[in-house]
Amino acid sequence: MPYRHVAVFRFSALGDVAMTVPVVYEVCRAYPGIRFTLFTKKTVAPLFVYPPDNLTVFPVDTKGRYRGFAGLWRLYRDMKSQGIDAIADLHNVLRTRVVGFFFAISGVKRAILDKGRVAKRRLVARKKPLPIQPLPTSFDRYRQVFARLGFETPKTFRSVFDDRHFPLPLPEGIESRREGEFWIGVAPFAKHEGKIYPLDRSESLVARLSQREDCRVFLMGGGGEEADLLGGWAEKYPRVVSLAGKRLGFAVELSMMSRMTLVVSMDSANMHLASMAGTPVVSVWGQTHPYAGFLGWRQSKENIIQLSDLSCRPCSIFGNKPCYRGDYACMQELSVERIWNRVEEILRREKK
Repeated sequence: MPYRHVAVFRFSALGDVAMTVPVVYEVCRAYPGIRFTLFTKKTVAPLFVYPPDNLTVFPVDTKGRYRGFAGLWRLYRDMKSQGIDAIADLHNVLRTRVVGFFFAISGVKRAILDKGRVAKRRLVARKKPLPIQPLPTSFDRYRQVFARLGFETPKTFRSVFDDRHFPLPLPEGIESRREGEFWIGVAPFAKHEGKIYPLDRSESLVARLSQREDCRVFLMGGGGEEADLLGGWAEKYPRVVSLAGKRLGFAVELSMMSRMTLVVSMDSANMHLASMAGTPVVSVWGQTHPYAGFLGWRQSKENIIQLSDLSCRPCSIFGNKPCYRGDYACMQELSVERIWNRVEEILRREKK
């Protein structure tokens, strides 16, 4: 392998950055004699807990030192001083293309992510060929970038935690898991409306789970209104704890997820965080579809909850488009019973 120091780009969003972790960790561990530096936004850099010894995470302040075109030139100069001799661009946006171009004209080899935009547009078109077919996953696309640089990526990643890297202690106020007790995470929010299950039904799921004396439910979400709502649920139902808005940090949140029996999540960053921790996820899909390639790492297709026979799905890759029917049938017609039954099946298996 002719490289000594490989730069990896992926700046946002949180879920997409989380999806790089399995592939990047695999490549680094497969090539311990090569240095890798992952350049990502400052806010998500702490996500890379227990990185391989040959991986450095470089937090890029895009609102400070590396802001604007002058900032990109400054980033290039700072990177060049580190002896970068190959670029793996896992983002393929203007920022990464500009910096990559600077390296390319100086003779540095680079490989750029193929986002598959044309195929994704066909997948979400109103008049789409049926039945729809799965596209390559984001993990496959990231692997292809490394393959174009000559790297093979064995599928060995299970969790950021292993025999040498243990989860952090529980946050203050959280009692240890009792023998025979199930810990269930519920993450009812997502960035866009088309990916959020009706909150009254999510609450009914939480209420039902709270009736089981062998279960403790942990609610996950952001601050502000999300924290207020989930805090209300925690006060209303027994054996329910809200972690929303606690600002525990990625390492603690991942440690908590690693202890959970399962997580119920939308197509959101929490699905990918739980996947990083090796925890099964019952994932709920509305406007978006797993066939777009964003199902969590090593997540079972059996745990996907969606309306497969709704012909207008998927209508969006990211869930950020208004429903052209106006009724969000993809979520409104999805019964909470289906989610409950899937959770029950996983718990039955765990008891055996």
